[in-house]
Amino acid sequence: MKYIVFILFTVMTNAAAQLMLKQGMMSLGSISFEGVNPLIKLLQIVFSPWVFLGLCTFVISMASHLYVLSKVELSFAYPFLSLAYVAVAIFAYFVFREDLNGWRIAGIAFICVGTVLIAQSGRDLGGLGHEDQTASITPDKIQPNETVR
Repeated sequence: MKYIVFILFTVMTNAAAQLMLKQGMMSLGSISFEGVNPLIKLLQIVFSPWVFLGLCTFVISMASHLYVLSKVELSFAYPFLSLAYVAVAIFAYFVFREDLNGWRIAGIAFICVGTVLIAQSGRDLGGLGHEDQTASITPDKIQPNETVR
């Protein structure tokens, strides 16, 4: 549980990146590759300000996620990424006026309940990550392979 701040940072930067990408694509309007070199069009998309900022934010999110993975079990950390959907759905409702109907709200509630249950399972670890639980292999414990004749 001591890495929860880093996990939530990963979630929020992931959600922020999605929102920036959406804003960027909305500002570009309808994309068409007709009569245009696809590579040039792709570069125009990637280097538009909001899309570029969103991609950079994804890099930060991935760096944070890699740090988290070095500290806690994947089966504990990965489900928290579903909270990014919760954040995106809520912010998209307020920022982009996207629909947030009863089915989506129910789905968000299930995601939140599931994440709380997974977070509770982390208490069994006593705040320890996998680096504290796994045995380290030292050179004196490695047996050389015997050759078969």
